[in-house]
Amino acid sequence: MRFVIVTGMSGAGKTTVLKFLEDIGFFCVDNLPPALITKFSQLCFEQDGSIDKVALGIDIRGGKLFGDLFVGLKELKEAGYDYEILYLDASDATLIKRYKESRRSHPLSRGGSLETGIGKERAMLADVRQRATYIIDTSSILTRELKIQINKIFKDNGEFDSLIIKVCSFGFKYGIPMDADLVFDVRFLPNPYYIQELREFTGNDAPVRDYVMSFDESLKFLDKLTDLLEFLIPLYIKEGKNQLVIAIGCTGGKHRSVTLANEIYNRLKKSHSVIINHNDIEKDSKIKSL
Repeated sequence: MRFVIVTGMSGAGKTTVLKFLEDIGFFCVDNLPPALITKFSQLCFEQDGSIDKVALGIDIRGGKLFGDLFVGLKELKEAGYDYEILYLDASDATLIKRYKESRRSHPLSRGGSLETGIGKERAMLADVRQRATYIIDTSSILTRELKIQINKIFKDNGEFDSLIIKVCSFGFKYGIPMDADLVFDVRFLPNPYYIQELREFTGNDAPVRDYVMSFDESLKFLDKLTDLLEFLIPLYIKEGKNQLVIAIGCTGGKHRSVTLANEIYNRLKKSHSVIINHNDIEKDSKIKSL
């Protein structure tokens, strides 16, 4: 039986993840008092295989009872039960923004500031985070991107990479993405925009893709960038980075950057956890329609 404990920072997405796990066949229980973990797990294991996937949502809403978590985990190990810990995290700024948008109070901020509550929770969860099997930082990923990661780990049984790589295309005339870690400018390549029959297509379409990749410069750039990224990624993982955003830019974010972002994505996804997003691909058409 696969036994997963979902925990982490309040506001980082635990409820959302439990819904994703439920969708792929997990029996999910949220906010179970940690003191009941052992009894609950025994009950599940005794069902003769009728329950083969279980996910428990456990967090600091349990108050003092949360201190029983390590006792429960120790008892699980002693009973011979394997378990995994999925820890969801997010930056302080992201958590504060989410709480203000939802107008909910942090469990540990009653009578104090939101920042203080988040700080207390981080301190309480430090040991749990250190023991986690998987850590996912949800600060900069969309809900659908989070779902892809959950399905990869718990449905497709893919290898988990603690570093989630996001490859995105963008248009310089709309601005560089604020969350970009690495920015690469591909405006040195011939622009399909100036070819009438290609103008209305995007880098997702074969005619544009074939045109952009027909140049030696495109292939050399792609090979050199891939080599650079394959060198950097293990170093980022070693450093403890949870997310790497690689931004590929051209003038409008519709042709060249989309093509090269897709090519980088296809190369990296063979051995890493990668998601892709085209930030500005539709903006030109929207502006024209106004």
